[in-house]
Amino acid sequence: MKAIVQDVYGPAEVLELRDVDKPVPGEDEVLIRVRAAGVDQGVWHLMTGLPYLTRAAGFGLKAPKIGIRGRELAGEVEAVGRNVVGFRPGDGVFGTAEGSFAEYVCAKEDRLALKPVNLSFEQAAAVPISAGTALQGLRDSGRVQPGQDVLIIGAGGGVGAYAVQLAKSFGARVAGVCSTAKTELVRSIGADHVIDYTHDDFSDGAKQWDLILDTAGNRRLSVLRRALKPHGTLVIVGGEGGGKLTGGFERSLRAAGLSLFVGQKLKGLLAVERAEDLRALAELIEAGKVTPVIDRSFALGDAPAAIEYMHAGKARGKVVITI
Repeated sequence: MKAIVQDVYGPAEVLELRDVDKPVPGEDEVLIRVRAAGVDQGVWHLMTGLPYLTRAAGFGLKAPKIGIRGRELAGEVEAVGRNVVGFRPGDGVFGTAEGSFAEYVCAKEDRLALKPVNLSFEQAAAVPISAGTALQGLRDSGRVQPGQDVLIIGAGGGVGAYAVQLAKSFGARVAGVCSTAKTELVRSIGADHVIDYTHDDFSDGAKQWDLILDTAGNRRLSVLRRALKPHGTLVIVGGEGGGKLTGGFERSLRAAGLSLFVGQKLKGLLAVERAEDLRALAELIEAGKVTPVIDRSFALGDAPAAIEYMHAGKARGKVVITI
């Protein structure tokens, strides 16, 4: 089969389209014919091995432990292991697996769900990690409530575009922070108010929010706290920016420590991939409350360009690879 492979950590040039052996599912695994794969920030971190904390987390200290890139996917079940009971050949599924930038991949049953009936494979591949992260950030860490004022920073990005829609589905009043190029998108997906950070400062004291979900990763905690109500909640998503050792995860660590001494709840989010969240998202999607936003699609052989485009931060919503 064809797959995007890397032997060493580095920039996009380390990725190669190669012929590799087709995987064989284990007893608890599902073999999937991949039709599309999503591109998320985690792919960039695993490609570069940065920050070094990524390597220490079990992905390989000197070289990638798993050489095929990609994690989000949508496709058709080709075969199932003997212990798999929830899927059968021919099912359309979406979820996560290591090595989804390939024609076939094996996934754990508890990382998959049936594909929403109203989505294409391309749309479904844009959901699992980004929408799952937004869901856990708002529902679990943020404990969002109807009627709350919620601020989504990075509202036009992969996680942010889902967060805007999910916060609205939970009954919140939503403001989205984004660049000028993404203001119309953020407004179109339901934000009650759009803040163009190139012109306006959301932390100027004119307004404070009950919950802030920060997906952008480069603002100081002091800035974010000024925009947060005295007993509000800040949820920091991901670890962008920062140094090579821990990256932007330093902010999450500082936030957790500071939260012990102030009235505000300051948290970092480490999202967990699970089938129950995929099923919850599928229900919201089929009900028309959440719709994937895709900026553009790339062919499998153009995966390096897709990762570079996503990491540059210009994508409106998600970037997807079609296979």
